[in-house]
Amino acid sequence: MSTRTTVPTWRITETAGLETAWIDLGPSTLSARGRVAAALPTPYWLTYELETGEDFTTRRLHVSAHTPETVRTLDLRRDTTGRWTVDGSERPDLAGALDGDLGLSPLTNTPPVLRHGLHRSPGEHHFLMAWVRVPDLTVHPSRQTYTHLRTVPDGTATVRFTSGDYRADLTVDADGLIRDYPELAQRLP
Repeated sequence: MSTRTTVPTWRITETAGLETAWIDLGPSTLSARGRVAAALPTPYWLTYELETGEDFTTRRLHVSAHTPETVRTLDLRRDTTGRWTVDGSERPDLAGALDGDLGLSPLTNTPPVLRHGLHRSPGEHHFLMAWVRVPDLTVHPSRQTYTHLRTVPDGTATVRFTSGDYRADLTVDADGLIRDYPELAQRLP
């Protein structure tokens, strides 16, 4: 199976914004370049690049955030030993995490879904994520659970996402990309 490119755009309800990503999806890797324009809670623009290694594990997430007052950048990396750095400084509190999770972005829900085939078959998996809050680009450890609920004949699936008291039933397509993230994002046709 070769790498193919897809370019989804999502309407981000929570920020009254849009996100578009150019995604190269391979059999066990994903790379993406994306842009976000948001109006809430304050206007901001983001650009990001995500690179995964084998098994869809994050290697690098580089983000730039522009607000009316500031420009911030983030270089989040995970090396082959599992060591995380944020802007070059080691972050032992992220040990065990496999994924960088860009806040309010439906794209970064895809790698854990693909890694465990949750868009195709039953399973429940618990993760520690390197969660990036936007637009300030601070990085926090975040415990999350993904559970396959059902697959329908058209190839879409429902995957439940939970983190703390928060829960959402995500609709994903046959490629594991978010179609609908209730109260957060919907992919445009």
